[in-house]
This record gives sequence, C-alpha cells and structure tokens, in this order.
Amino acid sequence: MVKSISRFIVGACVAAGLAALGCDNGGAPAAGGKPKLAYITNGVAPFWTIAEKGVIDGAKEHNVEVSVVMPSDVNDQLHRVEDLLIRGVDGIAISPIDAENQVPLLNKAAAKTKLITQDSDAPKSDRIVYIGIDNYVAGRMAGQLVKEAIPGGGKVAILVGRLEGDNARKRRQGVLDELLDRQDTSAGNDPLNQELKGAKYTIVATLTDQIDAAKAKSNAEDMMSAHPDLVGLIGLNAYHTPALLEAVKQAGKMSAIQVVGFDEQDATLRAIQDGEVVGTVVQNPYMYGKESVRVLAALVRGDNSVVPQDKFISLPARQIRKGNLDAFWADLKQKAGKQQ
Repeated sequence: MVKSISRFIVGACVAAGLAALGCDNGGAPAAGGKPKLAYITNGVAPFWTIAEKGVIDGAKEHNVEVSVVMPSDVNDQLHRVEDLLIRGVDGIAISPIDAENQVPLLNKAAAKTKLITQDSDAPKSDRIVYIGIDNYVAGRMAGQLVKEAIPGGGKVAILVGRLEGDNARKRRQGVLDELLDRQDTSAGNDPLNQELKGAKYTIVATLTDQIDAAKAKSNAEDMMSAHPDLVGLIGLNAYHTPALLEAVKQAGKMSAIQVVGFDEQDATLRAIQDGEVVGTVVQNPYMYGKESVRVLAALVRGDNSVVPQDKFISLPARQIRKGNLDAFWADLKQKAGKQQ
C-alpha cells in the first residue's frame, strides 16, 4: 500500500507551541499570525504534485501557512482530517474520496473550520464552495474524443478507479450520455455491468480498480479477451491512459483499439505526440491548489465575496490534441518546475 504523505509547505502549528507559531488554541490566527490552512488530496499521484506547486505559490502570495496532505485511502483521509481538526486549522480544502459517505465528517469539519472542496465535490455537505471542473461536462468532452477516435462506433469499455467520488460518477455519466446520444443524466448512475447500447456505441461494462494501475491494466486485458471486437478503452483517471496503452500494445491491438483518457501524465502527452492517442481531457491541478489557497485565505480573513452565488468556482476542463499539445506541455512543465 502506498504510504500517506504529509508535506508541510510553509510550516504548521502543532499542539505544543501554537502561540510561538502565531496561532491561538482555537485554531484561529492570533493577532498578526498567519492563517493555517490544509490542502487534502484524494491520493498520491503526479496530478497532486502539480497541485502542490500551486499551493506553494498561493501560500507565498497570500501570506498563509499551508500543509499539503496526501492520504493513501478513504480511511487515511478520515484520520488526517480528524488530526487537523484536533491540531486546529483555519481552513481546509479537500478532494473527498467518498463524497456520499463522508458527509458527517465533512460537516463536522465545516462546523469547526472553513471547509471547501476542490477537484471532487461533496454537494450534500456543508462545504462553503467547490473549486474545479464540471465533471459531467468533462465526461462529455471525453466522449467527444472517443467519437473522433472511433467515428464508426462499436464496443467500448470504461475503466475508473472508484465511483464513490462525485467527480468519477459524473464523468462516467457524461461519457455515457455523449456516446449514447442522451440528454443530461448527470444526476443518475447507470449500472456498472449492464451493457448499454446506443445507435453507434455499446458500452460493454464499467470496471473499477481502486486506483491501482496494475489492476486497470488487468481489467483492460479482461475486456479485450471477453470482447474480441472491442474498439475502445476509456479511462477516467490520470494513470489509466498509460496503463491501458500498455495492455493494448502487449496484446498487439494498437491498430484495432483506441484509448481515450483524462489528465496530463507525461506518458499520456507523449502518446498524443506520437499519434498513439487522439487526445485527453485535462483539468488544471496547479490552479486547484492556488485558487484553494486564495479562497481559504480570504474566507479566514472575513472576505466572503470570493464565494459566488452558485458556490462553484469553475476552472474549465480542456481537450488536448496534437495541435495544442506543445503549448500546453510547455506551460505544464513551467508550472511544475521542470526543465523544458
């Protein structure tokens, strides 16, 4: 199991020495002290390393202290939140792993600190605002890429880490609606293993892998074996495109099966550059981090004007194809602090 990671970016206040670090015992910043914030991811991945860079830049810009916490699973995330509440923080930005079942925890946090969600929402909780993409729209965008890659239609399978998250469920519904030419069913949740047939595309199954790339590859192999006429594999998480491409290559089916996925892992971008993948749908993890810090810093300092009426700060998803790849990749490397 991947161990949880907690990075303290600009320092953090701990129980022994709160006053010395400019924090009072109630978790609010003492006079002249820096607000203490926490940025909680839904796992450990390169995606979150980019978000962390945004957090670092945001912390410097808004004069706050931020700890970045990368839990390994839902239980670890729960314990991390509880620990932060005990230590006292002024604000938390979290990507909930299991939005539906974490509502009691999130509401507990919201009662004690400024709580916002980022990347994945928990709309039934008392969070103040959600920062991220419209995941349903992003799912439809991925479906559009499938239509570009496989204009003739055929059988496809969807692979996803977990469907407990609000982001994954909505992405899947967006893909389904786009490929099945349906109207908006973003509030729905089609059965996983039921074949869904449209005019041109048939979704043979949706398989989960619990954020395990090896399991994702194995699932892809199972789908290719069960459906020799499969023409597409759709991955809803960042690690999927590299894992699915590996499975397809090893099966010798690169000319028969197209892979479409999400996010901006280097292996995915190289595949687009090499013509192996039509495109990917990307988010903006750097801005997830930076915007979360900006909004929390304002809220802690009493500025509620940063929260729009619909409680949604949109950072729209984008489709990356070969035509806009170079500019996107250069910007990504700059933000991640990588060499060009």
